[in-house]
Amino acid sequence: MSQISRSVDSGFTVLNRRGTPHGRFRRLLRYFIHFFSYHLILRRQSIRTTRAAGFRLRVRPTVFHPRFFLSSEYFATFLDGLDLSGKSVADIGTGSGILALAAARAGAAEVLALDINPHAALSTLENARANGFGDRVSVACMNLLAALPVRPLFDVILSSPPNHAGEPRDLADRGWHAGPQYRDVAALFKQASERLKPDGRLYVLGLRSRLVRSAD
Repeated sequence: MSQISRSVDSGFTVLNRRGTPHGRFRRLLRYFIHFFSYHLILRRQSIRTTRAAGFRLRVRPTVFHPRFFLSSEYFATFLDGLDLSGKSVADIGTGSGILALAAARAGAAEVLALDINPHAALSTLENARANGFGDRVSVACMNLLAALPVRPLFDVILSSPPNHAGEPRDLADRGWHAGPQYRDVAALFKQASERLKPDGRLYVLGLRSRLVRSAD
């Protein structure tokens, strides 16, 4: 059963789906899921149109598809329960833009959607306009928050980061692998802490308990 942890200090909240220990069967299952996801979904050449979390979305090649990777809809449902009225929000690793749109739907005054993948940035821009949030959702292509000034900017930062260690083989694989020792996740927490307002919060979807420990 999915659980939401609200006990993390310093304004961090981690949405955590705890996994089982990584035995041989689980490692093999992960390998096959990654193989088919990478070759059949992430590296596809066509643009797909789908509905997820109440939005109509165009999903470009190399972008995580929210109908296949259900964690995005899970996170969007969580955001529907928040009151983000008047808040400034950043969505890191926006993908199709589903979380940025959910934040705008929850009342955010402005949402900055960021992704290192230019296909994701373009998908989000298209989806924000198509779903009526083009006036509140802006998009930029960058690696995490690195290109933004180091000063309090956001009331809320959202992210559903890669939840597997290992060096990504290409742009399409950046949404799956976070680098050795979860390099990109560690950088996410550091950069977010420098850009949150004093009473701001960071919401991260983690599929493994080690992400909870990273936030302590």
